[in-house]
Amino acid sequence: MADMDEIYKNKIVTFLRAFYAAKYAKVDNMPCQIEPGLFLGSVGVAYNKDALKNFNITHILVVAKSLGSPYPDDFHYKKIEAKAAGGGVLVHCFAGRSRSVTIVLAYLMKNRNMSLSEALGHVKSKRPQIAPNEGFILQLQNFEKSLGANRTKNLNVGDSSQ
Repeated sequence: MADMDEIYKNKIVTFLRAFYAAKYAKVDNMPCQIEPGLFLGSVGVAYNKDALKNFNITHILVVAKSLGSPYPDDFHYKKIEAKAAGGGVLVHCFAGRSRSVTIVLAYLMKNRNMSLSEALGHVKSKRPQIAPNEGFILQLQNFEKSLGANRTKNLNVGDSSQ
């Protein structure tokens, strides 16, 4: 019986994956540029090879365990360091509204010294449909606190060496 449940579960997951890929391929298939070299989108963007090429996206960070890599010969997957190499990075999950947004927000907070509020405002201005879930917002708030503590510590270290 457990084997049958697993088979049905896998079939449902496969169906949902195909359903969302088809849905987002029609209604949300263009990358939103957050900053030079950093793009955010849904699974629909990840399947829009022409748009990926047009925006010089060379690397794709997939933030969804069940999503595959549709063009493994054309793009590098899961390599966030691509911005330094001159190519663009697409960060996506299914809808490009919560998981992938959280990754991009954390990146902006850490690497651009933005507050959570500033990062949210910036990303929302580029991709209005974002909606990170409450759990991710709590994690980002904690991350912001840890960044503040680290920045304060780094400032104090810098002050004492002068």
